Amino acid sequence: MMKWKIVALLASLLALPAMAADDYKTIDWDVLIPQGEKIQPPPAINHDGNFASVPQPVGGVNKKLNEQNVRLPGFVVPLEGDAKKITAFLLVPYFGACIHVPPPPTNQVVYVSYPKGAPVDDLWDAIWVKGKMRTVSSSHEMATASYAMDAVEVSVYEE
Repeated sequence: MMKWKIVALLASLLALPAMAADDYKTIDWDVLIPQGEKIQPPPAINHDGNFASVPQPVGGVNKKLNEQNVRLPGFVVPLEGDAKKITAFLLVPYFGACIHVPPPPTNQVVYVSYPKGAPVDDLWDAIWVKGKMRTVSSSHEMATASYAMDAVEVSVYEE
């Protein structure tokens, strides 16, 4: 009798959904823009001029993304960490955003918290970030973000 209870318990555990890679929906940056709002192309990179005088465009949020487990590619603008690991950063859709050009619209910036820390060496190229997305605005020295993500994984971008 006890043997059957153990078998039944194991079978029920195997039937439970596990948090796997498939549980994170891969999204692209256009999903962060609400339906009906025009998608703006990134500005041309220009190292001349006073960008402090150029205001960051404000964009609406896609409320359907709130509390969703997502996987999003992008580039890093470091905010917190040390010489070995970055624990907080802005995720942006193109290289140089917020540093060499006026920042992208607020709905194209994601504040990422990753207490585990991502190695600095891995952050110069495109990366994937997995985590729970929230529609929460936050202001930082480099830009304002309309989204925040509690990351569970940061990895080098590979298709």
